Amino acid sequence: MQRIRYYYLVKLQFLGFRYSGWQKQPDQKTIEAMLVKTLKYILADQKFKILGAGRTDAKVSALDAAFELYLDDTPIAVLDDFLELFNKNLPPDIRVMSIKEVDQAFNIIQNSKEKEYIYLFAYGKKSHPFCAPYLVTFLDDLNLDKMNRVARFFEGTHNFKSYTARVQENTKVIRTVTSSVIKENTILEANFFPKKTYAFHVKGEGFMRYQIRMMMGVLVQVGKGELSEEEVLDSLKEDSNMKLPFVAPGSGLILNQVDFNILD
Repeated sequence: MQRIRYYYLVKLQFLGFRYSGWQKQPDQKTIEAMLVKTLKYILADQKFKILGAGRTDAKVSALDAAFELYLDDTPIAVLDDFLELFNKNLPPDIRVMSIKEVDQAFNIIQNSKEKEYIYLFAYGKKSHPFCAPYLVTFLDDLNLDKMNRVARFFEGTHNFKSYTARVQENTKVIRTVTSSVIKENTILEANFFPKKTYAFHVKGEGFMRYQIRMMMGVLVQVGKGELSEEEVLDSLKEDSNMKLPFVAPGSGLILNQVDFNILD
């Protein structure tokens, strides 16, 4: 007898500081592994699988992430009850926000329209230790005006091959960034944050591994006077062989929003 499959879009938030990224890995604590472990418990013997809208690196957090849940044979009876049970059994640094049934035509990868990441940072003086899971403090003085000017260089369609860890044969290095700007941070606040904190906002359809962290690393080098505007422009050219030495720490990076084509 042919199995009947049910499809659900699940939105969630997580603090990534104690996790080795999204993807399940042997002997590592990951977001995906924790979700699967919890689902195995609350779904008992029911067959299921999950697929994330993308992968995040170690220590990267999310305010609006998503995964697709595939269930065989038996649908979720009451979505609100399932949501409550799921959250009750997840650790406190992962929260499921919503669950919505979708049809077979929905594909969480192909239907992802745009993602916005933010990188939270401060500079100049060492921050309170409690800041560590949320933002990165660069101890040098930074020229924010110059950094913001250079951030705009990333907007548009460019060859970002210098902005990833390892370029494979099938790596799509031509990427389009729809928005790239530094603003004062209004996303997260706490009484132990420095008086002034900042957020590097980046929007696009998809990003390579380390891409945004390497973009942030370039901006920090520009702000410190270690990299010129001309060198940044050169790094985006197709014939560039520039090696970018600084990957900004993962703990400042947050997936802020994921939009989908057919469900907004």
